[in-house]
Amino acid sequence: MTKEELIIKLKAIVKPYIQDEEAFKNLTEETDFINDLKINSANLVDVILDVEDEFNIEIDNDSMEKMLSVKAAMQIIEEKLSA
Repeated sequence: MTKEELIIKLKAIVKPYIQDEEAFKNLTEETDFINDLKINSANLVDVILDVEDEFNIEIDNDSMEKMLSVKAAMQIIEEKLSA
C-alpha cells in the first residue's frame, strides 16, 4: 500500500469526526488529529477503533497514545501490517 493510498483511507476514517473542514481539505502527514482537525479525545478513540476495523489490526495502548497525527497513524498502521 502506498502512502497516498494510506492517507486516502485515513481521510475517509477521520472525516466523520473532524471539526475543522479547512484543515481536513489540506490534510498531510503533518496534520495533528487534535490540534488541526479538532477531533476530541473521545472521538480519537473511535478513529482508532475504525482504523483497527479498516486494516484488520490491533492497536495496543502504547501505540494508541502515540497516534496523534496522520504521520504517527501511518507509521503504526504500516508497523502492524508488516508484523
